[in-house]
Amino acid sequence: MLDFLNPIFGRHPERVKANIEIYTWQTCPYCIRAKILLWWKGARFTEYKIDGDEAARAKMAERAHGRRSVPQIFINNQHIGGCDDLYQLDKQAQLDSLLASVPEIPRLKPGA
Repeated sequence: MLDFLNPIFGRHPERVKANIEIYTWQTCPYCIRAKILLWWKGARFTEYKIDGDEAARAKMAERAHGRRSVPQIFINNQHIGGCDDLYQLDKQAQLDSLLASVPEIPRLKPGA
């Protein structure tokens, strides 16, 4: 999406290695705000639009330690929280390092 603007705005998608997932509702302003920050950072993410899908919302809540509000954001399968949490990580200069982290590959146990 508008990748030609990367050199102008300084986004560096090649630095983002993390696996990012975000649960959203289509018209949720906080979801839109969170996606804008991720886009601004050059991040690609998997979006789960759960509007009206109670089963998907229940799965999200299970992963998000009971939180049912949207958005819920996961980086490398670690629950980050919602929009405010994402912006707080950015304000504390922790978001870029999270986005640059490589997802951990599960290791097989010997003899498995």
